[in-house]
Amino acid sequence: MVEDTITDGKRIAQLLASEITGRETGPLAAMAVVDADPDVEPTADGAVAYGVDRDGERVADVAVQPERVYLELRTGVDTGAEAAADADLRVRPKAVEPPRTLVFVESGAAVKTAVDVLVAAAGGES
Repeated sequence: MVEDTITDGKRIAQLLASEITGRETGPLAAMAVVDADPDVEPTADGAVAYGVDRDGERVADVAVQPERVYLELRTGVDTGAEAAADADLRVRPKAVEPPRTLVFVESGAAVKTAVDVLVAAAGGES
């Protein structure tokens, strides 16, 4: 049996966007993908593909790199970092004011876990 592992940053970002927008109930119902750039090209530093808002407040930006994406959490940075670490996603703080947290999503299989991190950071329940 052959298993395909999705490690293309642009495809991972698309899968994440589908997970966020595909729910009409539960904690994701209040979330939306905003300011999407459908023509975004991955860069080594990460090109912003879209933002994630909850009830009109920006929760995170999603940036695309060639082989992964990262979430730049704007709210719930500590809660999000803890949820990401607990889920074995790579996480690191970003030293800006106000502080932010970067959460790296390195495969399509990690998308559902990344959604749980977004929900935790937004103050919802996963």
